[in-house]
Amino acid sequence: MRRETSARRDGWEEIIESQGLAYHRTAHPEHLTRPYWDEGVHYSFTMDEVLALESQVDELHGMCLEAVDHVIAHGRYRDFAIPEWAAPEVEASWRRRDPHVYGRFDLRYDGTGPAKLLEYNADTPTSLVETALVQWFWLKDVHPGDDQWNSVHERLIDRWKELPLQSGPAHFAWTNMDETGEEVMTLGYLQETAEQAGLTTVAIAMEDIGWDAAGLRFVDMERRVIRTLCKLYPWEWAVADPFGPQAVRGQVSMTWVEPLWKMLLSNKALLAVLWEMYPGHPNLLPAYLDGPRDLTSHIEKPLLGREGASMRIVTPGGVERTAGEYGAEGYVYQGFQALPDFDGWRPVLGAWVVGDEAAGLGIRETSGLITDDSSSFVPHRIVL
Repeated sequence: MRRETSARRDGWEEIIESQGLAYHRTAHPEHLTRPYWDEGVHYSFTMDEVLALESQVDELHGMCLEAVDHVIAHGRYRDFAIPEWAAPEVEASWRRRDPHVYGRFDLRYDGTGPAKLLEYNADTPTSLVETALVQWFWLKDVHPGDDQWNSVHERLIDRWKELPLQSGPAHFAWTNMDETGEEVMTLGYLQETAEQAGLTTVAIAMEDIGWDAAGLRFVDMERRVIRTLCKLYPWEWAVADPFGPQAVRGQVSMTWVEPLWKMLLSNKALLAVLWEMYPGHPNLLPAYLDGPRDLTSHIEKPLLGREGASMRIVTPGGVERTAGEYGAEGYVYQGFQALPDFDGWRPVLGAWVVGDEAAGLGIRETSGLITDDSSSFVPHRIVL
């Protein structure tokens, strides 16, 4: 694993915007001089490294599914801040094995040892367009003789074909709260992969979804029953909405992407459960729900935090915090290992899972210790 520099393509901004990364300006803080998409650098890997990472991601995903089974078998919903009234439906969703499509592991990896799980973005993962499309076209333009860990696009199409969906169009819903356009473009890309799989699709805003009280079903603006809904709206938000009970209890009558049981994988309490079940596992960091215990360095993560907000790093050298309003739901205390330093920049590997198989890699870099909305996405290649 090496960090390398290369010349940017002429007109790179127009190129990536034409490929769907229209939000690379709006989703990145304006005061930053470094662009969100930075093809002036990239990471190179050997095939052996990628094959090893792929195997580790497959194992981690299997462990996470075992953790869901464990949480449900032992009724540990309170550890995940899941309301008592919603717990039976989470369990029912898991017992039915409501189908899932995709997720993204965030990993610490320095090229010298096993990857370490930082979190699992299993409900509303982003950076999909840049991973599946933009960096692939960069590779074809700049390093056409090399390869890339990237079968995300093909696997998404195959996954849509596998889903046991009801008749009628599949709806893809964004929220009007998204001011950057990232959510719209990500859902637009997912919608495109579904159409390539042969599905009929409809785009809709979450705010435009209605409730048919007589039919007890969600409907779109044309009063068509919504039987399949793909959303980038976190389940914890949906549960707290006025129509949350209808969404939670209506699971059996429609397909949600992602399903309700994914609440247990997108919650950072998962990290502590994994450590309980697999203590000392080489791909895990110690993690606890009741405090840092004997950890000399740890990071406190809100169970439902996003974009690196509301975190606190405690080391013998001091304390570092990030701003934010998360944490009322509780925290997990995870052993802290600083992200590896490559020329003053620290990468986080975003390893994608489609269905139940590892599918590809996206990398974000930050100059600090926590990856947040100021990080940049950089491409990668496998040197052949």
